[in-house]
Amino acid sequence: MVDQRPPLSSVCDFATWEPVLRLMLADDRDRRAARSARVAGRISQYGWSLAHLGSMSSTARSAVEDIQRALARGKVQEIAFRAEARPDGRTTLGLVWPSPVVEPAVGYPDLGVLILVDGSLAEPWLRRPDPVPGAVPAPSADLELLERTLRERLPGAIGATEEEIAAAEARLGVTLSDELKVLYRVTRVDWGDDFEEADRAGEAVGCELSGLEHLYSVDAAVRHPGWDLGATHAISTAPDAAVQSLAGSPGWIGFGSNGGDEFAVDLTPGPAGHFGQIILVDHEQSLGAQLVADSLTDFVLGRMREERPDRRRDKLPAVARVGSGHLETIQAAAHPALEVLSIDARHGAPFSLAPVAGLPRLRTLTALPGTLADPLEVAGLTGLEFLELGAQEWRVLLDAGAVPRTLKAAAIKVRDQDHLPVVAIANEILALWDRPHITQTLIEGDLGPAV
Repeated sequence: MVDQRPPLSSVCDFATWEPVLRLMLADDRDRRAARSARVAGRISQYGWSLAHLGSMSSTARSAVEDIQRALARGKVQEIAFRAEARPDGRTTLGLVWPSPVVEPAVGYPDLGVLILVDGSLAEPWLRRPDPVPGAVPAPSADLELLERTLRERLPGAIGATEEEIAAAEARLGVTLSDELKVLYRVTRVDWGDDFEEADRAGEAVGCELSGLEHLYSVDAAVRHPGWDLGATHAISTAPDAAVQSLAGSPGWIGFGSNGGDEFAVDLTPGPAGHFGQIILVDHEQSLGAQLVADSLTDFVLGRMREERPDRRRDKLPAVARVGSGHLETIQAAAHPALEVLSIDARHGAPFSLAPVAGLPRLRTLTALPGTLADPLEVAGLTGLEFLELGAQEWRVLLDAGAVPRTLKAAAIKVRDQDHLPVVAIANEILALWDRPHITQTLIEGDLGPAV
């Protein structure tokens, strides 16, 4: 959709963008060789991505800051732009406005990820914990020692009633570990009524302690980094893992923090773990958790573990990258466990997808422009939920009516191609799912011939 609406009149003025475009085109080889030159980038209220090496001139910086101020006034988070400058200087600038169906691409000037299904998450963030019928508390779990230690550290503390504990279990839909019940029988931790007492409770336990009514299950959806990053991840739990490789679990009961990361009692441990062990959910990580103590008793007594999360995810056979510097053939990536296939550029013939057709778990394909011998072979990948292709490859699929309808999200990768038609292609893809269109404003201007 091309829209000439000016939600921000100064941003829709070519003169506003001219210093930015001149900065990005200053060393462009195509323009110096009298060919059309193309650039793309993003500017948000708080930063920018201009794909420009070197320092920024004061004129360009001032222009960027003017655009940022205009975005802030208009309450527009960010704007993507793409421009084509012809040899004679005539230039078309396309401004792409934020859309609820587009997730911005991290670190790239590409349009972003098209969200085809509302609220959808990449598969690892939907993974539920495996059953743990044989899991038992660690030998170090000592209810009497735990209660005695807490009462010694918290004389006079007011504990929760059995009715309050039962209400918390009903709200969470789980049965709390016996150790966690002991903790809250000693102190119910009410930050609203007695801040000092709650602070003492935190010091006694060893973390910033949550009140009983604030216990929560770690939600995988909250940790989802977006499709741009999440689609290429895969997880699996090793047979000797103490913690299941998950983004979250109904059995990860958050009870405190260290000021940034969350401590949780783990009621769904890994094959080598213990029921009620203590794990740390790192706020800088979107998958997995770290075992820090075999029991709440150990945690309170300072007997910590140093076991790190399992880092074996995102590797063969579940995740494969083919192309220069990686696997040489698609055949080398083909495996029944393959979930994510990424195809990079290389010298030589494009790749055929035939070796991976019909693989039962393949859900993500990313392929740089020009790397597929026949884009229609994508139709043989029957379980795709995320697909990232070049504009020309998408054009082939759209013209043939062969876009996989299993997709939940999609992206158009643009590299050294015409950026301006990308929005039109994106809107064709969105239309297949009856999703709202993206708005683009086209502005004509003149930068003059290259000097």
